[in-house]
Amino acid sequence: MKVTTKTDIKEFPLLNRGKVRDIYDIDDSTLLIVTTDRMSAFDVIMNEPVPYKGVILNQITLFWMKKFAHLVKNHLIESDVDKFPAALAPYREELEGRSVLVKKAKPLPVECIVRGYITGSGWKDYKATGSVCGYKLPEGLLESARLEQPLFTPSTKAELGEHDENISTARAAEILGKDIADQIENIALALFKEGRAWAESRGIIIADTKFEFGMVDGELILIDEVLTPDSSRFWPAEGYKAGQSQPSFDKQYLRDWLSGQPWDKTPPPPALPKEVVEATQNKYLEAYRILTGSELAL
Repeated sequence: MKVTTKTDIKEFPLLNRGKVRDIYDIDDSTLLIVTTDRMSAFDVIMNEPVPYKGVILNQITLFWMKKFAHLVKNHLIESDVDKFPAALAPYREELEGRSVLVKKAKPLPVECIVRGYITGSGWKDYKATGSVCGYKLPEGLLESARLEQPLFTPSTKAELGEHDENISTARAAEILGKDIADQIENIALALFKEGRAWAESRGIIIADTKFEFGMVDGELILIDEVLTPDSSRFWPAEGYKAGQSQPSFDKQYLRDWLSGQPWDKTPPPPALPKEVVEATQNKYLEAYRILTGSELAL
């Protein structure tokens, strides 16, 4: 197992190199997804990796996909690198722990955001309008307050370097068709509620998260990452208090550090000090340990 910031697998075509993941075309029905240690914030890729972050994200996703298998099918085929195609054997060290073979799905062009607490951009919207993504909320809510019912707030997917755009559920239905839009809303809320209950029983509050879905042979399945520190806000339950921002087990620590720098949130990003990289890694590792109940051997 090694720190991996960029892969170069010559035996298979590279389909996409995103902010974090490298995706290869294995055959007509299979993709290889490699979760690297690249770190992004404010849609900008940092110059410094967070060592083994990709392993942590991949292992957390595998944990949740197994736990949620009774709620929705997912795209996983194989996560054991020793069972990958023989042509990938030379890359074993950089793929171990951070890669999966998955079904080739057609991703839906809408991201499924679920908010259980009022924070981040939702808090800004609420202060300005009394609403969050079109949902009118009661007056007098405090920052980081728990919402009585989680909100499904879809967004469009932006190209690399661009920002996602929040849309209404009605607009999501126009894009996807009402049947699929209703399905993803119901499944996303069910996943969030079950995941939140599990996390809270272990001392982590899941404030909000993002799910992605795709279609395989006309069937809706769960794809991409699931309830990770990259796609969610994780807060320690101990010491939680509405009316203030919360400490976190996610990339919010890095966002806060970057927001304190003289940087306009466009490339190039500022250099990350060693202590910021280490603190970010430790937060991700702690999230894994608490959620899964096991240590990750890196």
